[in-house]
Amino acid sequence: MFSGRTEALSTRLRRSFPARQKTRIFKPVIDNRYTIRYIIPHNIPHNTLRLPTVPAGSPEDTVGHLQRGTQVAGIDEAQFLGNELIGVGRFLISAGCQVIASCLDMDYQGEPFEPMPYLMAIADEMVKQRAICVSCGRPALFSQRFQVPGSICGGDDERVKIGGADTCEAPCGACFVSG
Repeated sequence: MFSGRTEALSTRLRRSFPARQKTRIFKPVIDNRYTIRYIIPHNIPHNTLRLPTVPAGSPEDTVGHLQRGTQVAGIDEAQFLGNELIGVGRFLISAGCQVIASCLDMDYQGEPFEPMPYLMAIADEMVKQRAICVSCGRPALFSQRFQVPGSICGGDDERVKIGGADTCEAPCGACFVSG
């Protein structure tokens, strides 16, 4: 949350354009914060780094929307696609496609988001983006929902909630409040 993951994904995917690599970008349909048709970093003016995406309701949607000869597949907010992403990722890689994914590795309770631990273990490269703790300025390790009565996330234990600066914050380990 607020670490620049989508911005980094966008930058890495843009490197494939001058190389004329056929690139497809996917975004889970549940992430409709700005628009479902583009990935847009939180902290960047919305027209600067936005890239067109294909909405994905499931990992299998990525395979169904690949164009023949796709060389690079980008996936934003991959944690929302679930464990089926493991098999789809393996399929894409075996088809010769470079897969670049952006995701949270832990949920708001500090528990690993499946399938991220597995995907991190088999990744060729992993870059861990960290936000800055909103309380003390140290590197933030977690995402945390505001515990404000009446807020969108306050008191709700649903694991997946799409939100932004109005519902969540990024604390370090010392400032994190579990649950």
